[in-house]
Amino acid sequence: MKKEFTHIQDDRAVMVDIGNKDVVTRKAIASGDIVLSRDTVEMITKGTIEKGNVLSTARIAAILAVKKTPEMIPMCHQIPITSVDVDFSIGEEHVSAIVEVRSLGRTGVEMEALTGVSVALLTVWDMVKSAEKDNTGNYPHTCIRNIKVVEKIKGDQN
Repeated sequence: MKKEFTHIQDDRAVMVDIGNKDVVTRKAIASGDIVLSRDTVEMITKGTIEKGNVLSTARIAAILAVKKTPEMIPMCHQIPITSVDVDFSIGEEHVSAIVEVRSLGRTGVEMEALTGVSVALLTVWDMVKSAEKDNTGNYPHTCIRNIKVVEKIKGDQN
């Protein structure tokens, strides 16, 4: 079945001017999950993944991704990140990541939080891919899902 797409020609891309916005505290929290086999989750818990500590590596990757967001998403501004907090929870067949980003600036940090979660989950996948592959080298049930902004706060509500 071939999908039909409407082609929209638009050669304009604009970074929004935030120069007149007030400098205020900003916070965003994003989360997401990676679905894994029970055996892989157990290996993560026991620390027996061949590549090493999955969650520590994913935490560092998330922090780096937050800091590099404007390099990957063209219209994001470079902003002063004041803190990044990365947590994980482990279920029977999934790992959840939650990333909180804070800044003192003129624009929000939700893209940074979303980027942090995405890269954390991609790093988990990379760390466990040898355990997740089936006999054909594919990943029949591994998936990243539910990436979303959980909370966004601007100003003294932090």
